[in-house]
Amino acid sequence: MDARAVRDSVAAVRHATVDDLTRPTPCAAWNLGELVEHMTAQHRGFAAAARGEGRDLAQWKAEHPGPGTIRRYTTAAEAVIEAFAEVCSGDQDFTLPEFGTGSVFPAVRAIGFHFLDYVVHAWDAARALGVPFTPAPGLLDAALPIALAVPDGAHRVLPGAAFATPLRQSVVRDPLSRILLHLGRSPFWTPPPEHASAGR
Repeated sequence: MDARAVRDSVAAVRHATVDDLTRPTPCAAWNLGELVEHMTAQHRGFAAAARGEGRDLAQWKAEHPGPGTIRRYTTAAEAVIEAFAEVCSGDQDFTLPEFGTGSVFPAVRAIGFHFLDYVVHAWDAARALGVPFTPAPGLLDAALPIALAVPDGAHRVLPGAAFATPLRQSVVRDPLSRILLHLGRSPFWTPPPEHASAGR
């Protein structure tokens, strides 16, 4: 499922050109280029963690957006898929320093974090670019319980928080909307008119 989510994100990002990198995204702090570079750094960091090298902070450092952004993303995406495929046990330790100094999680949880992130970031990129988001069958149903397990609290309003505070839900039934709302994103987000796209 993680590999499918990552490949869905690659399919969205490949629609982008260098000129698209300044587009706004549902992640208010980042334009598209910054978001994609963040995604690239996360792939590199999680791949390093799968190899037992997650403590190396250089692996988690995002680069500045530019002409190589899309190429770097697709390369990092394939690398993390390959690294996760080599994980032999759900109990294998993953060191994830972005969760705090010395933070170590079993592989099954760490890969779950990554999986949820890329379901959401694939949507972020697709929405920023005005292209369809068509996740693989079963992917949203698998991501929903992981999303709903993300705790609410004051930490979600701090700078750099992984997710914003949940948005109020009426009666929402589809898994994507429930995921997005719980993680502080509006399913109805659209770019400002000057950046709107008719699709590609």
